[in-house]
Amino acid sequence: MTEQGVRWTADQVLALAPDAASRKAGSRLGTAGPWSGAGSGKGAVWGLCKGSGSRPYQTVVDLDGPAYKCSCPSRKFPCKHALGLLLLWAGGDGSVPVRPEPPDWAGQWLAGRRERAQDKRPEGSGGGGGGAAADPEAARRRAERRAERVTAGASELEQRLADLLRGGLATAEHAGYGLWEETAARMVDAQAPGLAARVRELGAIPGSGAGWPARLLEECALVHLLDQGWLRRDRLPEPLAATVRSRLGLPAPADGPPERDRWLVLAQYDTADAKLTTRRIWLYGTASHRIRLLLSYGAGGRAPELSLPVGLALDAELSAYPGAGQPRAALGERFAAPAPAGLRLRGVGTAEAVARYGTALCEDPWLESVPAVLERVVPVPDGEQWQLADADADSALPLSRSARSRPGLWRLLALSGGAPVTVFGECGHRGFTPLTAWPEGGGEAVPLC
Repeated sequence: MTEQGVRWTADQVLALAPDAASRKAGSRLGTAGPWSGAGSGKGAVWGLCKGSGSRPYQTVVDLDGPAYKCSCPSRKFPCKHALGLLLLWAGGDGSVPVRPEPPDWAGQWLAGRRERAQDKRPEGSGGGGGGAAADPEAARRRAERRAERVTAGASELEQRLADLLRGGLATAEHAGYGLWEETAARMVDAQAPGLAARVRELGAIPGSGAGWPARLLEECALVHLLDQGWLRRDRLPEPLAATVRSRLGLPAPADGPPERDRWLVLAQYDTADAKLTTRRIWLYGTASHRIRLLLSYGAGGRAPELSLPVGLALDAELSAYPGAGQPRAALGERFAAPAPAGLRLRGVGTAEAVARYGTALCEDPWLESVPAVLERVVPVPDGEQWQLADADADSALPLSRSARSRPGLWRLLALSGGAPVTVFGECGHRGFTPLTAWPEGGGEAVPLC
């Protein structure tokens, strides 16, 4: 059981925080002072945290998820109280003793959650409803109607791109963002959200600074390629056709065979826009040596509910989504709580990482980056920029602009101290974005995002 010999570290707990403010607030609650009735047992941690009201907040964490429940009004997952409770438990100083049973308020939630998790297994899904699976003919007609709308949208976008090139790229600077937003709205109406997102990106390029015409031309070419991929999808190999459908935003189930492994949580980070927060969780199969990506979403300013501690391993099944070379998967049944993996990652050099990205582009021309583990690299300055240089070879990878602006860069420099480290991140045409690092010879994972 997780509650005794295997405790998470403070870094692993803080890696679960949805934002920097939650990390700071949770750290303040990671002491015994505000807590009472704390305990752990049977894969859970619980406690009562003194708040501003007369009644303390009831906080419970299911370590098998992990999943969180707190009576506070916060919309964040986990909230600061859950983070503080986990930090108190991680300290291992006896403030969260092992108890035979949780209190009723925690036990009821835990029992209900685990019962629902059992009911979600495919063998017991039942349902008895009359959804799309019960009427395949209706589902086929809906798919045909949507395909017609997407085709109309792709054809309209092709005309818009032709008009842009005919008038010259300079006209994009004067047209303003409104025209592109209108075109994006038309793609939403055509039920092609992937095209809509790319159109919005086109509208932002003219105001992005020096060199924007070249960037705009590159992105227009990729949008044109995606349009043509859809319009000629019947001529494509099925894996590439599946990739085109995925890039357009057409839903497809994770129909790959379930693959059970001990999945090491390599990294977790969020990106957000006005409507949606997207959480990316990278996993590494310790037996299969495959790297997989989980996506989780939170709408309306809410943090995504799925959160996994970086540096721990999860005994679980994953099912792959269709598409050529796609790393994305869906999380299936979990067989144990996250626990230390005791694994030393093996990586590649910077030249090999770039070569793998080039190979992946042959299968998915719209790919921004690929996951990569770099072994024995040293962060070194390159003029005003930074790069990761191979300790044993004459090659290096520049860091992406986003990586250079993150505080994680300074954590990476401190961890290295001029010595080689192992780094996991995303390698693409904009450079390398480090997400997690390990000291030479093994040790605890250090999140960099």
